[in-house]
Amino acid sequence: MSLLSDLINLDLTNTTEKIIAEYVWIGGSGLDLRSKARTLPGPVTDPAKLPKWNYDGSSTNQAPGDDSEVIIYPQAVFKDPFRRGNNILVMCDAYTPAGEPIPTNKRFNAAKIFSNPDVVAEEPWYGIEQEYTLLQKDIHWPLGWPTGGFPGPQGPYYCGTGADKAFGRDIVDSHYKACLYAGINISGINGEVMPGQWEYQVGPTVGIASGDQLWMSRYILERITEIAGVVVTFDPKPIQGDWNGAGAHTNYSTKSMRNDGGINVIKKAIEKLSLRHKEHIAAYGEGNERRLTGRHETADINTFSWGVANRGASVRVGRDTEKAGKGYFEDRRPASNMDPYVVTSMIAETTILGKP
Repeated sequence: MSLLSDLINLDLTNTTEKIIAEYVWIGGSGLDLRSKARTLPGPVTDPAKLPKWNYDGSSTNQAPGDDSEVIIYPQAVFKDPFRRGNNILVMCDAYTPAGEPIPTNKRFNAAKIFSNPDVVAEEPWYGIEQEYTLLQKDIHWPLGWPTGGFPGPQGPYYCGTGADKAFGRDIVDSHYKACLYAGINISGINGEVMPGQWEYQVGPTVGIASGDQLWMSRYILERITEIAGVVVTFDPKPIQGDWNGAGAHTNYSTKSMRNDGGINVIKKAIEKLSLRHKEHIAAYGEGNERRLTGRHETADINTFSWGVANRGASVRVGRDTEKAGKGYFEDRRPASNMDPYVVTSMIAETTILGKP
């Protein structure tokens, strides 16, 4: 009798042209990822050639029970690292049957900003540093921590090696390779300051693709932790006390910033961000006030600041950028549970379309 793993790993390419497409969308909380699969007659790489689909929005807190149909539009296609072959993962956004974006569809407005000719001309690049924490499934306590207790203080865990310092590396490496297989521009991983916490970086990506790729990378991580029997949390401060929180530092540049003299464009952009600090903070993730305390490599949530090589500032400019007189800057305010569609488009809107 075949092992279950043999059946899961069946290669369909030699027996049928049909493929499996896993449609992925964002649920009612704005962070929960939902998905379901359908069979298609053959390989597809262009999202415009995929059929729209629907789901029961009353079961995801996105529609009332007496009018529950929500329509999902395919927006980006990725190779499926779980089923492999010609099978695909499809990032979708959600609409009413009349074609209006539902309130939790943050991609729609982001796409409008990124399609603005002034934004297109500036080719905004993003690199997002996604931090997350792995938890033991039954007790929701960080992976590698003693039950009901605490490990030694922070210090040896950041980029650490060894069984007493790095917890969950098999999950992290599996996710790294799965993202590369899928076509996500994941650029690196590292262990974080708090044990059981890790980071990966997605980018550089241009415009709306940044949100598509980060959301799909989160979906892949959720699926891998599901297989491993571990829970992943994007809570910005999963453990209270003298432990680092989890952010999603967003590195950003425009064509003007990358060209000679770009440092002046960067300074003007930072000034624009300072004038909309409260508005950005309100959109940068739930529970961020527990993380942005002015401690543990963060700036205070109520005060905007920037500096060169300063990890205690709201916005950090790197030494290389200062030296070259051009480059990028890092917005350190977004929480790990932020919506990348919201954050990336808001930064572009403020710095490119906003008035000084």
